[in-house]
Amino acid sequence: MRTYLDYNATTPLRPEAKAAMIEAIDSCGNPSSVHREGRVARQCVETARGRVAKLVHTNSDNVIFTSGGTEANALALRGTLQAAATAGQRISRLIVSEIEHDSILANAATCEDTFPGLRLTVCPVTENGQVNVAEFRRLLREGKGRALVSMMLVNNETGVVQPISELATLAREAGAMIHCDAVQAAGRLSIEMTKLGVDCLTLSSHKIGGPQGIGALIAAPSVPLASQISGGRQEVGRRAGTENVSAIAGFGAAAIAAGGAHLQSKSLADMRMTLERRLMEACPEAVVFGNNAERVANTICVAAPMVSAETMVIALDLDGFAVSAGAACSSGKVSKSHVLKAMHVDDSLASCAIRLSFGWQTKDEELVAFADAWASVVKRARSRAAA
Repeated sequence: MRTYLDYNATTPLRPEAKAAMIEAIDSCGNPSSVHREGRVARQCVETARGRVAKLVHTNSDNVIFTSGGTEANALALRGTLQAAATAGQRISRLIVSEIEHDSILANAATCEDTFPGLRLTVCPVTENGQVNVAEFRRLLREGKGRALVSMMLVNNETGVVQPISELATLAREAGAMIHCDAVQAAGRLSIEMTKLGVDCLTLSSHKIGGPQGIGALIAAPSVPLASQISGGRQEVGRRAGTENVSAIAGFGAAAIAAGGAHLQSKSLADMRMTLERRLMEACPEAVVFGNNAERVANTICVAAPMVSAETMVIALDLDGFAVSAGAACSSGKVSKSHVLKAMHVDDSLASCAIRLSFGWQTKDEELVAFADAWASVVKRARSRAAA
């Protein structure tokens, strides 16, 4: 019997999404074609577009389908910078936080090399893992030229919620544009794009129970954005390429289900609190990262001192539990977390951190069994170390 506790990496495919995908696969038609089959495919895409838009309380015209969150993040950064340069309104500063997903940090570094005169600035975070608002305000005030800001709504490793509305207000006051990576927030928080105050926002299907390989950048047509893929006028000229109809259909179906999923947060928070209490009872010196800040209900990043993350992940896997060490995009290796480093966590403790994340299929008894297995791994590892 396996227990899956890695929802932040990818969630189980919801049955509604699977059914929508199968129905779409059984249809034949290119959404750009004018014949009946093409119109059916187009209707499928547009229905899903409306459903994804509803998830963040925005207009369907604002939804640009991409191959996933990583491409959407790249489009938000590179597309905005390129459009601004083409319009003669060059952006001279790019501000991101220390704890952004690798798809933001890597693209931001590439942008600095690609766009002449662009300076990348990294904003620090507090020890609780939230963006340091005072430092962000200072960076906006002291820098020269127009800025583009990219800040996540929920951190993928710790689950800590970021003060995006406050950051967006400061950005707008400074004349900056702001993008938000909301991949880990969708389905876990109620998201209203206008209340957040951001210019564009990233979503990913497989984080909300949809299929992998499909995501979206939410950006109003008025937001300057240059397509990064040439070859067609799909997605209103903002992302070329024939739409992945079946994946889009699954994304739309998952968006409907995820739209009310945040209502489950109270029960998930209770489950998380109970699990954390059990872990601390088994190992009082264990550390839960970000526990003094607001977190989404489904995520725990915890370390048992002297028990390496690699040891813990492998041992738990053998015991039937799927968890991760850090971000899933670093899978294949257990490396140091840049998020915990930014939070000033000691390297020796950070190397022991694992992330467990759960959701709509998780049962109380599975978390009880996990706590027992975790405690057993800690006990065995320490017994070997003491021998």
